[in-house]
Amino acid sequence: MKKAICLISGGMDSFVSAAIAKTKRYKLYGLTVNYGQKNKKEIYYSAKIAEFLKVKRHIITDIDLSWAKSALTDSRIKIPQKVNRGEIPSTYVPARNTVLISLAMALAETVDAEAIFIGVNAVDFSGYPDCRPEYIKRFQNLLNVATKKTARGGKITLHTPLLHMSKSEIIKKGLSLGLDFSITWSCYRNGKKPCGRCPSCIIRTQGFDSIKTSCS
Repeated sequence: MKKAICLISGGMDSFVSAAIAKTKRYKLYGLTVNYGQKNKKEIYYSAKIAEFLKVKRHIITDIDLSWAKSALTDSRIKIPQKVNRGEIPSTYVPARNTVLISLAMALAETVDAEAIFIGVNAVDFSGYPDCRPEYIKRFQNLLNVATKKTARGGKITLHTPLLHMSKSEIIKKGLSLGLDFSITWSCYRNGKKPCGRCPSCIIRTQGFDSIKTSCS
């Protein structure tokens, strides 16, 4: 059976992305990265997602980006309550996706996987430079030449099935796959329950509200 590395953050997007990989009959290897984010709850929820999807193996690995200038890692920077479309928000973590995909690339070589799935999205947070289609295309070019597997004629394909989907479309896709979104965590904060005020909470709420409106 072909194998896929699925980057699982604990949120809805990575959940749906990994579930899509499963529908394509990949054997799933989950990878979650504790990179020094203030919000540790997403790591807890990533384990729930991995269990739900019955991944072959779920690896939680540590890499310290706590020094990075981002509202998600630096306690001195407040989580914004509003993001202007098109700007790079303070929640951007410098080079995070490059680090995450690189780790997934290493794991793909280790277990001889043919694919990497990541739930990046260019619609809701289009200001993130490492969520753009151009970035994904360039990283695929790197994958094609950067590994022993690809140097010997093999292939590792970077899949971004949610790249051009709105949050409501992502939610609809997940529901059609029978996913339980109650085991996901989208909030940027680490409270007992989602704050409902951060950009990620707002987009999640708007996504579900859009579905309710379209069905009413």
